[in-house]
Amino acid sequence: MKRIEFLGSPMDCATMVDTVSYIENKLSNNEFLQHVVVNVAKLVHMQNDEVLAESVKACDLVNIDGMGVVWGARLCGHDIPERVAGVDLFHDLLAMSAKRGFPVFLLGAEDAVVTKTASVVTDLYPGLNVAGFHHGYFLANKEGDDEEAVVNKIKESGAKLLFVAITSPKKENFINKWQDKLGVDFVMGVGGTFDVVAGKVTRAPVWMQNAGLEWLYRVIQEPGRMWKRYLITNSKFVLLLLKEKLKKTQK
Repeated sequence: MKRIEFLGSPMDCATMVDTVSYIENKLSNNEFLQHVVVNVAKLVHMQNDEVLAESVKACDLVNIDGMGVVWGARLCGHDIPERVAGVDLFHDLLAMSAKRGFPVFLLGAEDAVVTKTASVVTDLYPGLNVAGFHHGYFLANKEGDDEEAVVNKIKESGAKLLFVAITSPKKENFINKWQDKLGVDFVMGVGGTFDVVAGKVTRAPVWMQNAGLEWLYRVIQEPGRMWKRYLITNSKFVLLLLKEKLKKTQK
């Protein structure tokens, strides 16, 4: 699998099929694999967040989740076959896990949401073994949970795959901090995926996904909370891209 570096982040140039096959092969050989996806917002935050940057760079597999990053990398001369969206990869890996008998653990979101997610995915993928699940608010210590107790719960569950639905950079830093203690062979951050699966939020229509407008759909859904975030991150990304393109033309 070809790896490039773009805007200070490693990225693997892979299709969805390539990605699932690569992960399945690693799991079959009981080899640990730390996975992450990068999008516009994460690339922007990595510029000033050294801990997040190191957490991403420590990953064995870095997929591009975001049409803005796909187009930006292509504009700068990189051969990117397609976008590998985290939510779609999540579903493909659950289907593979159900087929192969790999137990999974779901970590993140509100308690009601992760509970509903576990129920939904076991209905969607007959034979899937959800070895355990836990909400993601232990990082804020709202209910007296601590990180090590949750890590032990994951390890004792016997899960082979761990999906972490916590916001960035918390999930990347949590995964990187505890990777050797989790007892799983594969760990992946899935952001707001559980909210989508549980029906708490709806995903953008396919045409908006393909047009790179999922961010706009989120702004429409939550204008008060999202407009400023996307205005700032998208503007910063355009500036980063212009600087990168300028460096390429000067070589």
